Amino acid sequence: MTEPKGRPTEWQGGTVWLTGLPSAGKTTIAVGLAERLRAEGRRVQVLDGDEIRAELSGDLGFSKADRDTNVRRIGYVAGLLAAHGVTVLVPVIAPYAVSREAVRDQHAEQGVPYREVHVATPVGICADRDVKGLYARQAAGEISGLTGADDPYEVPVAPDLRVHTHDRTTEESVRQVHAVLTERAPSWP
Repeated sequence: MTEPKGRPTEWQGGTVWLTGLPSAGKTTIAVGLAERLRAEGRRVQVLDGDEIRAELSGDLGFSKADRDTNVRRIGYVAGLLAAHGVTVLVPVIAPYAVSREAVRDQHAEQGVPYREVHVATPVGICADRDVKGLYARQAAGEISGLTGADDPYEVPVAPDLRVHTHDRTTEESVRQVHAVLTERAPSWP
């Protein structure tokens, strides 16, 4: 857990990094949490992994190096926004521990609060949800390199929070993330 260094207690910016398999519920939680935080008067920005990849990282593929570059780019943008008082919600797969750690370290160096939330949904549940049809396409041999199916996902060892979406509602998951943010650091977010 990274806390702001030398920031006044009323400072409100920070990054909530939601990582997990495709169709785990990351974006659903981020959108629900954004609505709740906005209702509380917070400045919030959701940096959805799919949208950012299309707009900021369209030049990248899905190799390990390209995925790492994509995560670091998103982390950089999140850190900039957070340093200016925005609560940034980042629902991205971010399959590699080294990339996630680099983003955490970057936030720490800037004195920007950072919370890692592992959206821990079993791959079978994700495949059943298959929001984008990725698991079905992978099973049919149309695509390869799907995280959690035929490409690795390195489960976070010590996230700030682990949310199990398969046994709770979206609202319960949103409340869980919201609670850990306000419990651990009353001044953030």
